[in-house]
Amino acid sequence: MPGHGFRPVFHPAGHDHALRHALQDLRTGRWGEMARLLEGPDGRDGPDGHGGPDDRTGAGHWDGWTRRTQILATVAAGTDVVHTWRAERPGSAAASVMHARVAVERAVRAHRAGHPRARALRQEAWTACREAADRAPADPVPWICLLALAALDPRGDGAGHRTAPPAPMLPPGPWGVLAEAEKRDPYNREAYHRMLQFVYARTEGPLAEAVNYAQWAAASAPRGSALHALPLYVRAERYRRDRGHEHALDLHWVAEDAVREARRAMDTWFLFCAVPEASQLDLNHLAHALFGALCFADAARVFEALGPYYTTAPWAHRTPRPADRALAEEVFLRARARCLAG
Repeated sequence: MPGHGFRPVFHPAGHDHALRHALQDLRTGRWGEMARLLEGPDGRDGPDGHGGPDDRTGAGHWDGWTRRTQILATVAAGTDVVHTWRAERPGSAAASVMHARVAVERAVRAHRAGHPRARALRQEAWTACREAADRAPADPVPWICLLALAALDPRGDGAGHRTAPPAPMLPPGPWGVLAEAEKRDPYNREAYHRMLQFVYARTEGPLAEAVNYAQWAAASAPRGSALHALPLYVRAERYRRDRGHEHALDLHWVAEDAVREARRAMDTWFLFCAVPEASQLDLNHLAHALFGALCFADAARVFEALGPYYTTAPWAHRTPRPADRALAEEVFLRARARCLAG
């Protein structure tokens, strides 16, 4: 049987070995590898000394820079490593951007946990984002961080969180903030996902607004853009919310529009993207959607591109206990084996 003896690996760095080394260094309380990854070997922030991705470090475009800073922040948020880095290199724009990343990550975690300091941490994060935007004006990440904070304010009480949408059928929201990120890096994957989180937070009910948003974003995206996978996320979220309320849940994935979304993501994103640099989450959502749509041959190509790596979402949605990673791994393995069997 294909995949016999195969064990998937969950690792945020995936195929990015330079990021993997930086994460290992970070977990030991050191910031050197993170600084080299983001500042470059000579300690300057990007190719022009003003922040941003650097071809020499392997983060040759804003999407890679965005992905790396996000993943690093998830580990750094539980440490004081970025604080130490900023203290030792106060002029580093990369350190300023990472400070904003860490502040936002802490604010999001506090909000989810209902921590009494959640509001204060959100204000601290907002200040850090504005400082990073001033220090690195060409960088989309500070604006992406502001979008993440906007998702903590679904009622739109914050300044700029209830602006008019760019198209009919879309809700009011932080569209001006998205436009600032878009101005710096058109079709930035994380920026559009952060906006999707804001749309989700507006209501726990029907996902019509999210469906409209994902379709709007994908319709305008160029060939090879990860935004073509956005509708797959909304479909997975609807599946998650409907569990226990919908009969024959597997029909959710073989419906005509579900099959069309999966094939469109395959044909307009996967076949034209740089697969080693693609988001593991995007690849897992595509493999999951194609498997559910019974497009086993196409799904097999995505599983092969993933190599040994997998993510628990969206496979966990198909289990009776979504918090149990072992069950999600079992579902992934069964789907992978079925698709690779031909």
